[in-house]
Amino acid sequence: MFVKGFSLPWLNINHNGFSPGDTTPLINNFFHITLVENPGIAFGIIPGDVLKELILILTIIICLALLGFLVFAKNAGTKVRFAVGLILAGAGGNLFDRIFYGYIYNYAPLFQGHVVDFLDLKLFKIFLFGQIPGNYVFNFADLSITLGIIVLISLIMKAKKEELALVRQFAKERQDSY
Repeated sequence: MFVKGFSLPWLNINHNGFSPGDTTPLINNFFHITLVENPGIAFGIIPGDVLKELILILTIIICLALLGFLVFAKNAGTKVRFAVGLILAGAGGNLFDRIFYGYIYNYAPLFQGHVVDFLDLKLFKIFLFGQIPGNYVFNFADLSITLGIIVLISLIMKAKKEELALVRQFAKERQDSY
């Protein structure tokens, strides 16, 4: 809301925020705050109205499933619950933008809003079938989802390694017993 702007008239506070495309460098040529309203999905891909609605419905279902996991899987490890919580927080944040921001900022009805991205990491330019811009604008929700997935994948890989080590130990013990 700081980037997009807000008003609290009863406290006489009015913060205009950024206009789409406005940018402020925090670390010049590396990291900026840039307002981008993403009407599509990841990387600004616009999938079309039908697919966009399907993605919205799937996101709601996934958020409910992740919430159900956190509520009912009390015996899951703390790290797993943390990773799922990060993914849920990020998906919920982006879902909130899509559901409410169009209505709050008076540019679209409920469920038709855009995700507000503002963390602008200027890495490098990629040349693949032409030039893909080197600006990667995202938000804290995207970071939360990414970190949650990384933690979950690392936990799965660690569990697989431990399982493989147990299988090898069992096989060795069986071989030694002959």
